[in-house]
Amino acid sequence: MNKISYYPGCTLSNTAKNFDLSARESMKALGWELDELPRWNCCGTVYSLASDNLINHVAPVRLLVHTQELGRDRLTTLCSMCYHTLKMSNLMVQQDKDKLEKINFFIKDKDAEYKGRVEVLHLLEILKNDIGFSKIKEKISRPLKELKLAPYYGCLLTRPKAAAIDDVEMPTVMGDLIASLGAQAVYDPCLTECCGSYHTVMDQEVVADKAERIISSAIKNGAEAIVTSCPLCFFNLDERQKNIQEKTGKAYDLPILYFTQLLALGLGLGAEVCKFDLHHIDPRPLLKQKNLL
Repeated sequence: MNKISYYPGCTLSNTAKNFDLSARESMKALGWELDELPRWNCCGTVYSLASDNLINHVAPVRLLVHTQELGRDRLTTLCSMCYHTLKMSNLMVQQDKDKLEKINFFIKDKDAEYKGRVEVLHLLEILKNDIGFSKIKEKISRPLKELKLAPYYGCLLTRPKAAAIDDVEMPTVMGDLIASLGAQAVYDPCLTECCGSYHTVMDQEVVADKAERIISSAIKNGAEAIVTSCPLCFFNLDERQKNIQEKTGKAYDLPILYFTQLLALGLGLGAEVCKFDLHHIDPRPLLKQKNLL
């Protein structure tokens, strides 16, 4: 069994347990253990662009220190925001030794100074580069035939270029995974547009407008569901469909799924590990229609 250090983050330990559990069980079926960091804290959520705001980078760097303490040189995560914050903070201290020294001072543990040698990876990168989509295809016991899915990357998996897990303008990694599961990846020009992000807290109307643009575009291009890797994108596209209906009278009822839930279904792990009851738009009618449940 291969093992890699895993950072679940706050949301996957609370409202996105469907994302976390489906990932853990799917990876186990593929011969990998997501070994959760025994000590972890919030990553800080948003990567600070202020060059002198070093205190904001202490939280993500501390997670890299914990990985280093385990004798590991790789750390993976699922949440797009966690990935982006960890990746960008890591790149910053790797490229600026003065900032690394100051952040290590803030951490105040001389026995746990970060050396800058941990690699931050998104789980999609592990699936693509370490396992391989051809091997995943061989493991699929229940192909997701006839299911048409629109990959949605959002802002943070491909921006900026230094942190991108795939091509900035035309990412294909999620579409390639979908194809390996036996489903059809539907091209949608909104695949890297912003969902409204944390504006969902203060201005639901703005988020509803952005979500409707993404959802209507996916439907127009033939998608029966949207696939994502970000709990906040998931919330804005799933939960905010009720706001869209209140505002426009349109009920799109388009299911939003995590890529790990689809992987779990394809591997024959069943609906239990997918926790579909946590969705606002229930995907089970669609999945039953396709004989996948």
